[in-house]
Amino acid sequence: MIQSPARTTGVYGGCGAADIDPTLRHGTECVRLSLMAPFPTYSRRRFLALSASLGLGGLVAACGASSSGSGAIDGVSGTLQVVKRFPTSGLVPGSIRLPISLADTSGLLTTDGKVKLPQTLTGKVIDAASGDVVVASVSADKHDTNMATPYWPFIVDVQKVGVYLLILDAAPKSEMSFQVEERENVLSPLVGDPLPPFDTPTVDNKRGVDPICTRSEGVCSFHDITLTEALKSGKPVVYMIGTPAYCQSGTCAPGLDGLIALAKKVGDAAVFVHADVFVDKTATTLAPAVLEYKLAYEPLLYITDAKGVLVNRLDAIFDVTEMSSALAAVGIS
Repeated sequence: MIQSPARTTGVYGGCGAADIDPTLRHGTECVRLSLMAPFPTYSRRRFLALSASLGLGGLVAACGASSSGSGAIDGVSGTLQVVKRFPTSGLVPGSIRLPISLADTSGLLTTDGKVKLPQTLTGKVIDAASGDVVVASVSADKHDTNMATPYWPFIVDVQKVGVYLLILDAAPKSEMSFQVEERENVLSPLVGDPLPPFDTPTVDNKRGVDPICTRSEGVCSFHDITLTEALKSGKPVVYMIGTPAYCQSGTCAPGLDGLIALAKKVGDAAVFVHADVFVDKTATTLAPAVLEYKLAYEPLLYITDAKGVLVNRLDAIFDVTEMSSALAAVGIS
């Protein structure tokens, strides 16, 4: 069930009561239609009890000390904990993006904290049911441009539906689960699909949304034309859905600011469109753009080719460096 920040303090939407312990509902890895709140502080016993109650769909079973395993991170308080920064639904066979952050018992590990965070994390992926290694070696570089909390976006290739575990070399006894589901079960647009046209709010027609952009500096430049019009332009389209004013993890605002800078850099090589998440400042009613794509979380960044076919999608967290690389990979530079 999607909930607004006016109704919950918390992480992104799409997590029901069964998904996370109610005492930590505003804590860790669930993905709600607001942004991730600060990581809670709790004891190792409490953390392990939470992990057990959540099962494979939950946070992370942080069972091992941070000092064990190759690539261990020095200075961690207690156990090293892996925090999901990706939605718990909508992952389908193929190339899968799994951004994660790190925490210990004192909270999220930040760029200005006492722990020296590694530039690269490594790990493997195993099948949760059989224990078979599916991806023997995978790595992810740290991203933190204009973000206090860094993240590492792992990209893995998984071709079959099922439940899998990402295990980091820095914490080999920890297990972060993710589920791969049938493509036809996912309602929102996926890579390879034509991006559905939609008449997003513009400066000339707010379409019942006010403000149409909650950026603190004022309405961004991505509201001159609708998504429908952009998809008819014959150019690649970059479409962001996110709410700068009501994010709580510091993802949407720097993401949109970074996208504005990239748009200036690439010029007319692509058409950029932004849609906010709520219909007004009360932040209690979802905007039509969210409902049209049946979204349970934000922010999202959709990138299409010149024919309007989705060629990449970044979910939940992304910085300007990752966005720049994603655009350059499809010739937008």
